[in-house]
Amino acid sequence: MPEDYSGQDLSGQDFSGADLSGANLSGANLFRANLGGANLSEADLSRANLSGANLSSANLSKANLRFADLSNADLSSANLSGANLFRANLGGANLSEADLSSANLSGADLSGADLSKANLSGADLSSANLIAADLSGADLSRANLSEANLSGADLSSANLSKANLRFANLIEANLSSANLSKANLIEANLNMARLEGARLEGALGLRV
Repeated sequence: MPEDYSGQDLSGQDFSGADLSGANLSGANLFRANLGGANLSEADLSRANLSGANLSSANLSKANLRFADLSNADLSSANLSGANLFRANLGGANLSEADLSSANLSGADLSGADLSKANLSGADLSSANLIAADLSGADLSRANLSEANLSGADLSSANLSKANLRFANLIEANLSSANLSKANLIEANLNMARLEGARLEGALGLRV
């Protein structure tokens, strides 16, 4: 039977490599906890405080992280495929090389986050805050970025093929050498964006 840690104060605790799959950690305080390499697949971490926590290489596939605080957390190389991160706070988090394919990041705060070389293919990032985020080399193919704020974001060499960027804010974003083929840019704001070397064939509604 999955363990129940809901609402408990687990700040600073060491759960590295632990099997917490399906565990109930909703509302738990995991501030600066060590969850590196832990198995949290399908765990309930909704509204949990994971600020500054170590989740590097952790398995969070299909985990519930709705409204969770992951600010400044280390999620590098973590598996978050299919995870629910609706309106989660990931400001300043390290998500480099993380797998976020098909994850729900709608309305999430990813401002200043490191998403370099992350897999966000098919992810829902609608209305997400990605101001000044590092998405260099990230895979955003078929991602939903409608109404997302990407102002000042680094999207250099990112794969945005077939991505939905309708009404997205890309002011001063770096899209150099990015792949925007067949992307939907209708009503997107690309004012002062860098597009040198970008692939734009088949892109819809391109207005610079």
